[in-house]
Amino acid sequence: MLKLAQARAMQLAAQGLLQPPKRRPRRADLVAAIERMRMLQIDTIHVVARSPYFVLHSRLGDYPIAWLDEALAQGQLAECWAHEACFVSAADIAWHRGGQDHRSHHWAHRNAQRVHREHRKDMDALLAGIRASGPVRAADFERRGGAAPSGWWEWKPEKRWLEAWFALGELMVARRDRFQRVYDLAERVLAGLDPPFDAALAFSAAQQRRHFILETVRALGVTPAGWIADYFRLKPRVSDRELAPLVESGELLAVPVEGWSTPGYVHREHAPWLDKALAGKLRATLTTLLSPFDPLVWDRSRALAMFGFEYTIECYTPAAKRRYGYFVLPILHRGRLVGRLDAKAHRATGVFEVKALFLEPDAKAEPTLVSAVARAIAATAAWHGTERIRLGTTQPASLARLLRAQWRAAQVKLADPG
Repeated sequence: MLKLAQARAMQLAAQGLLQPPKRRPRRADLVAAIERMRMLQIDTIHVVARSPYFVLHSRLGDYPIAWLDEALAQGQLAECWAHEACFVSAADIAWHRGGQDHRSHHWAHRNAQRVHREHRKDMDALLAGIRASGPVRAADFERRGGAAPSGWWEWKPEKRWLEAWFALGELMVARRDRFQRVYDLAERVLAGLDPPFDAALAFSAAQQRRHFILETVRALGVTPAGWIADYFRLKPRVSDRELAPLVESGELLAVPVEGWSTPGYVHREHAPWLDKALAGKLRATLTTLLSPFDPLVWDRSRALAMFGFEYTIECYTPAAKRRYGYFVLPILHRGRLVGRLDAKAHRATGVFEVKALFLEPDAKAEPTLVSAVARAIAATAAWHGTERIRLGTTQPASLARLLRAQWRAAQVKLADPG
């Protein structure tokens, strides 16, 4: 039987979060990291780095953020709707487009169908214009009525139509310009992918579902059936009964896990990790900060069951009701989620502000943890180009003094209190 800590190590290994990188990152590592996760969720909030860049930083360390944009423009990556809007490797895009469209139940697809029904003439004209004139950004269209939008519900019509065509698969993202999508016909984007897209590929709905089930188990390291559907937004939910043939064929391994009432499933490619975990030799040594949209924590019930970590993204919560802060980053330390911090990168002044930092009740501020967390915060601040750290409140309160002592010893610059 796998102990829960061993199951966590399996998941961290599969996600690329078990141990620190052993060398400086290379360009190929970026695509490899996305292939390991199977996708990289996109979110535009940039209080600290935007989430896709941050998720990669947690795994690769100090890499140039331009690599992600360049990989997209060079066709090594593509954008599509998966868990939510995501980057996927060019090698995987066929599974998201070929044959039966498994995305038809996704809210984005249903919304796009409604928008097309209501604005068919305008949307068709927009598509024809792109076909004739080439790629466009939403910013290429003038906003009517003056004021800038404050949310997606105030998008100008052309932005809504571009997004609808993207969700329906007629448009794709050719590249990003300062993180703004540059849309082009899907056929032109697909023609530039590396490796090339095979338009002849066609998968049945059953083939797609089977593929995404197996890829989810691979990405999660070990998982009960109940966590599988969320990863690629599969419907209906996945059951032990559905997985039984995959266990019988040897594609999945079933293993009991401490505290789980149903089996844990492991991809056959991870059998060596399973053996090491059972022998107590799969050890987590990485300490890093995580994006709120990291695949390790985006399923809140999974994070709670696996790590005992109750987590809510409070940026969508009214300020008066927030418990921890606006943009709170989980802290991963040696296989445990030991705390969280509310951060903001002040790029103009070069200050990385930790507004508040909270350790979990069972996490003690012992020297090894304090030292590792101090290094992780300093590394994240340096990667942002905000090398001066400003620390606000901490829980426990004594942690602030310990962290500042670590930074001073490492000659990390501290900013004056704001």
